[in-house]
Amino acid sequence: MAQEFSVVTSSYVNLQITSTLNNFPSEKRFQKDVTIGALKSKLELVTGSASSAMELQLFNKEGQLVVVMNDNDKMLGFYPVEDGMRIHVQDSDPNRLRGEFEDLSKVEKYEITDEDYAKRTDSVLAFKKKHKIGQFKEVDPEEASKQAALKEAKEAEEERIAGAIEVGARCEVNMPSAPPVKRGTVMFVGKTDFKPGFWIGVKYDEPLGKNDGSVQGKRYFECRPKYGGFVKPQFVTVGDFPEEDLDLDDDEM
Repeated sequence: MAQEFSVVTSSYVNLQITSTLNNFPSEKRFQKDVTIGALKSKLELVTGSASSAMELQLFNKEGQLVVVMNDNDKMLGFYPVEDGMRIHVQDSDPNRLRGEFEDLSKVEKYEITDEDYAKRTDSVLAFKKKHKIGQFKEVDPEEASKQAALKEAKEAEEERIAGAIEVGARCEVNMPSAPPVKRGTVMFVGKTDFKPGFWIGVKYDEPLGKNDGSVQGKRYFECRPKYGGFVKPQFVTVGDFPEEDLDLDDDEM
């Protein structure tokens, strides 16, 4: 039995467009009084398929096929199209492959040498040079000397504090940016490979840490996972800090 559809009214409808030639859906707005033949011509630019090789399949919002719109003389609105439905363009050209427009390996790329790029006046590099941005920023020698001195003083103070902390000592770690205050045992004092400066490796009494005494594949001390942490010396206080009573009930361990 032939399918019967309602009379066309002149209005717009928003539809999803997919194709056998690519994996990227797009949303387009069409007039309902456009003919299927004219619609196929519009979809050539969207899908890359030739209109003569197209079969338009209309799917509802649940992904079910509603109808194949194969009459080029009929208007889009002749079919039961609604906002949010999807038109799938089935390409019958045997010389076309799915995803052929997504294979960037077949796209000829323009390459430029570093020397030629440096000569251009319309490049990002030229813009940075002109406005003295990034590596081209002018540095005040006096300010640079001041910053170097501050860095040196900070490193010296960090080393002094670390020198007063011994491995095996009980400690408290108090980092305002990472509460709460945590108690543990100092397991490592010194420089590391993961960041510059001096670090204190602590085995916490509770699983409040971030590691097991190793960072980026290098082990600095041994402890259970989540019981280890590394902090800057200024956040560590050594002293008589016994393990805290966790107040566990007899029925809870």
